[in-house]
Amino acid sequence: MSPSVSVLKRHQAIPVLNTRGTHYEVGFDVGRTFASLIREFLTLSEPLNNTYLPLYNTSEGRAVYNETLNSVRASFPQYIRELEGTADGAQVEFHKLFLLHMDDITPKAVAGRNSVDQPIGCTSICVNQPGEELIAHNEDTLPEVMNFFYLVSAHIVCDEPQGKHKVKEEKFTSLCYAGHLPGYTMGYNHHGLIFTINTLSADTLHSGKTPRHFITRALLSADNFVQAQHIIRDAGVGAADGCSINMTFLRQDGPRVFHNIEMGPAKSNESQLEVKTAAKGEYLAHCNKYLRLPVPEVTGLIIDSSVERMLTLRKLGEPKNRADVIEMLGDESSKIHPVFRGRRDDPIKTIAVGIFDCIARTWTLYSDNPKRNEPLVVLPLVIRD
Repeated sequence: MSPSVSVLKRHQAIPVLNTRGTHYEVGFDVGRTFASLIREFLTLSEPLNNTYLPLYNTSEGRAVYNETLNSVRASFPQYIRELEGTADGAQVEFHKLFLLHMDDITPKAVAGRNSVDQPIGCTSICVNQPGEELIAHNEDTLPEVMNFFYLVSAHIVCDEPQGKHKVKEEKFTSLCYAGHLPGYTMGYNHHGLIFTINTLSADTLHSGKTPRHFITRALLSADNFVQAQHIIRDAGVGAADGCSINMTFLRQDGPRVFHNIEMGPAKSNESQLEVKTAAKGEYLAHCNKYLRLPVPEVTGLIIDSSVERMLTLRKLGEPKNRADVIEMLGDESSKIHPVFRGRRDDPIKTIAVGIFDCIARTWTLYSDNPKRNEPLVVLPLVIRD
């Protein structure tokens, strides 16, 4: 089912849920609160309905699904309970939500193909200048996702340590797609970790490994850079697919540094990892192509778009401040693959723009082009002192 014109109309709204409880309770509150958005999104999602579900209904697809679910349940049972809570709260089938979190693992593992050939992906920029310490991000996705997202601010406290990383408490705020766990867009936690995600499309994806959505969900628990790398490496299992993570810790010792971590599908039961750091006076930019890690990638529009957006960013020069970042993330100069994607005929839409200010400790969110629009909201970054 294709999105209707009314669905594609950009709304100036980002709903917010504040919730506290166990993983299941938090998931249930998310599902109950956003039930209508989640249900409608499940009817609109073309990858789910045209690719994931038909493959799920084959013996090969069901085997990939079960192997991956069992693997995640062994490493992160708390996040499976959280997702079960969301499914129960929204009164939708759990397997549909889990298939969304598997993303292209099923079609790649079963049929050797992507669910869509579109210029999917996001753009992230980190600026590290005196008086200007910023992580900025365009959240880009398929048109049917526009208006089907929300903010979740959650405080999860458990009686016993949970999962392979033995976590008892989590407190974070994350932008979430409808029906998805927090973590795979942009957000921060009460330890002062800020991060944004860029999807990367490796050509070979693995069944029975950890989908990137669950690795970035686990990342919301990290309280230092060493632990963050440990979570991303996912020793003993490793990532099923890939992404890049742009991050910093507000409470780190010494001068501000930003990191871009490229994560690739597992080798020898551990995610592939490559880290680039921006010290004072430097910057980072990343889209949706591996720049350093030697991972064979898909061909098609996601790579074409990423290459063109990176060329545009280089032409605009090195960003020094917030105004430069807004100019870059709002750029629409390319006729085919602009950095900000908001034209009616763009096959991918920029649904939100976020700017994290590490000095002011704020998160500024736009629901439209930041060059022409005021922020929709400016949130304080509330961290544990």
